[in-house]
Amino acid sequence: MATAPKPPDTLNPAQLQAVHHLAGPCLVLAGAGSGKTRVITHKIGRLLQAGLAPKEIAAITFTNKAAQEMRERTKALVGARAAKDLVVATFHSLGVRILRADGSKVGLKEQFSILDSDDVMGVLRDAGGASDNKLARSWQWTISLWKNQGLDSSGAAGVAKDDHEQVAARVMKLYEERLAAYQAVDFDDLISLPLKLLQRDDEARARWQGMFGHVLVDEYQDTNSVQYELLKLLVSGPDPRRAGQFTAVGDDDQSIYGWRGATIANLRRLPQDWPDLKVIPLEQNYRSTGNILRAANNVIAGNPKLFEKKLWSEFGDGDPVRLMECDGEEHEAERAVAFIQSLRAQGGAIADDRASGQIKFADFAILYRANHQARVFEQKLRAAQIPYKVSGGQSFFDRAEIKDLCAWLRLLVNQDDDPAFLRAVTTPKRGIGHTTLGKLGEYAGRWKTSLFESLFSDSLAAQLGAKAIGSLHEFGRYLNDLEHRARHTTGAEDAKALLLDWLKTIGYEQHLYDSEDSEKLAASRWTNVLDFVDWVSRRCGGEIRQEGGTFEGEKQTVLQVAQTISVIISLAERGDEQDVVTLSTLHASKGLEWPHVWLAGINEGLLPFKPDAEDVAAEVLASRLEEERRLMYVGITRARTTLAVSTLRRRKKGRDTVQGIPSRFIAEMKLHEASTREDPRERLKKLRAALSAKVDAAPPPA
Repeated sequence: MATAPKPPDTLNPAQLQAVHHLAGPCLVLAGAGSGKTRVITHKIGRLLQAGLAPKEIAAITFTNKAAQEMRERTKALVGARAAKDLVVATFHSLGVRILRADGSKVGLKEQFSILDSDDVMGVLRDAGGASDNKLARSWQWTISLWKNQGLDSSGAAGVAKDDHEQVAARVMKLYEERLAAYQAVDFDDLISLPLKLLQRDDEARARWQGMFGHVLVDEYQDTNSVQYELLKLLVSGPDPRRAGQFTAVGDDDQSIYGWRGATIANLRRLPQDWPDLKVIPLEQNYRSTGNILRAANNVIAGNPKLFEKKLWSEFGDGDPVRLMECDGEEHEAERAVAFIQSLRAQGGAIADDRASGQIKFADFAILYRANHQARVFEQKLRAAQIPYKVSGGQSFFDRAEIKDLCAWLRLLVNQDDDPAFLRAVTTPKRGIGHTTLGKLGEYAGRWKTSLFESLFSDSLAAQLGAKAIGSLHEFGRYLNDLEHRARHTTGAEDAKALLLDWLKTIGYEQHLYDSEDSEKLAASRWTNVLDFVDWVSRRCGGEIRQEGGTFEGEKQTVLQVAQTISVIISLAERGDEQDVVTLSTLHASKGLEWPHVWLAGINEGLLPFKPDAEDVAAEVLASRLEEERRLMYVGITRARTTLAVSTLRRRKKGRDTVQGIPSRFIAEMKLHEASTREDPRERLKKLRAALSAKVDAAPPPA
């Protein structure tokens, strides 16, 4: 992606006001592209100048990537020494920090396990006695939403609206019991358990409240109810010098994650809970041209406003926003390809003073409401030999079958890795059920040992029957034997033989066929497994594939490759610097920007999305429409220089083709249709004709 335009060296008046407000709670309404990260890092510098120690400043973000960016930018501003002790963390990593220190007060041992999404699915399937992944996934979503609202299983049972939710509440109770027995937590627990801890334990609450002199929260509009209560507790307390010392940075116009528990109500609560709250809007945009910002402001004006804010920039009007009317999905994708080709053919002619004359593929993004819309764009881009990446698509290493195998390899390297143990011992199933694992977890928690170490303890027999002990010992002995062989096996062929023998011994192929309703899907997953075996084997043989060819490296044992697997995976997934067009959902595009953006499928039913259910309450529909309008606003404000918006005359809905109705958001943009309707294929033809005429008119060589 192209480098973002930098704001000027000096802060603008609103940014300066936000940085220098140290006298109490502050809400910075950071419009799209208004330099919010710059404000946060400069405010950290100002707090250090005011006498706070680095360890007394906490900056909380939502993603590891955002935390890393903030850490690096703060380091560049205040220096490595001052930045080293700053607490720059995600909400979840702050929760881990609290639970590692005080988790024993809510029943956790220090080395508790953190389950990922697939681990949670496995526990839920077992707890609910379900073989249907779709059903287990729906339980997972429902339980997660309840947890984000601060509800446990008893509270969930009280609010369950229908039979499905009543079942989900019962499954939630069994799920809670298993997590407690396994000494494990899920991602939602990393927020809800620290909140319970601080609510119930006066000593822990006083210590954590006294720890931070100022807390800064990025993307505040994305917080859920539990995160708000945790933040409120952290910045409250008896010390008047510390109470209310926080800066929330967010944008009510970019709150688009209601479906996963985020609530815009947290913005309404701030002035109610903190009457002395200082509200500072950042309205100067350092990203987009005037025409793009006008379209964005016009759309978002359709929503009721919590706080007044209107974006503007100093970049001039720029090109008009282009409206593309397309016959259907294929026509739309063809026009998007022509849009890319025509702008690249113009080169520097359309580049503004922030961009170089060369327009790269990485300068383009095609954004859409739903993942299924990507397929036809992929087809047309491949046909035109235009390189692309699908942002937010599932990584090879995120597939359940690959995570299963990685859990085994992680356990070979570190037998104290409890999440890896739980995944490996139950995948495939080997007669070791949740009751056995629950008792093993209780024993490990009591003696503060790992699950693997506990299974060989002599006194475990007092907790478990002979059959359970036998199954655990059989698993432990096999793992020890596999670790010994992995330590001494090197070279591609021997490594492949070992890995295939391991998969045969544990019956992994049969496990895939037993767990899938479709043989075709099971075969596809087994193919992924074989690809993974080849991937590991090549590295054992010393093969290194890089741009430019394949090279011979030093041969490694299977265990050595397993030890570096996390690093290898992260390197394999690096692609940020590639010159490719980005395909992305609108949700995944938030926080990113491109010089040239194509918004696809802007039709009623797609954006705004229309749910199939007919009995949705009017106030719920109104709230959803407001969030869909914010999603359109986010899409528009991703564009720096050129924005094209396409709508379909006919669109596919399931197996049917239905009439396409332009989205109400197009009318709300208030575009001047005469100047914005354009067929990029015609423009490309004109460019080629002009280029041909130029060549013909050139004098012959001497």
